[in-house]
Amino acid sequence: MKTYSAKPDDIERKWFIIDAKDLVLGRMASQIALRLRGKHKPMYTPHMDCGDNIIVINAEKVKLTGRKLTDKVYYWHTGHPGGIKSRTAGSILEGQFPERVVIKAVERMISRNPLGTQQMRKLHVYAGPEHPHEAQQPEALDIAAMNPKNKRSV
Repeated sequence: MKTYSAKPDDIERKWFIIDAKDLVLGRMASQIALRLRGKHKPMYTPHMDCGDNIIVINAEKVKLTGRKLTDKVYYWHTGHPGGIKSRTAGSILEGQFPERVVIKAVERMISRNPLGTQQMRKLHVYAGPEHPHEAQQPEALDIAAMNPKNKRSV
């Protein structure tokens, strides 16, 4: 028996929409990364981009468990000597671009290579409830119903 390897013509991409309101960030990000890679499909091939397009709305209302709002710190370096900078997850969620928390969480679960870059292009994150992808007729993906731990109301 030969191992199946998907061809570019065999790949069928769907559009899914996820409402991030009250969802736990890490649990939601792992499901998004799984679907962006296409690992939920039986025709998954590691070297091909088999994943679906994902739209995330209400990214500003995502929840973090424990003390992560104050203790989780994102670091980056400016490239100059002594140029390390940091920002907490809470300050990013309250800032101008709260969707960056969701993007970073998913980005760090996907491989850092050209294939991962191609997969990340299929992720569309919006802070509010509106999005410009109505023409694609996305299906709703209810991550909260998959596991009771995926949703926090507090």
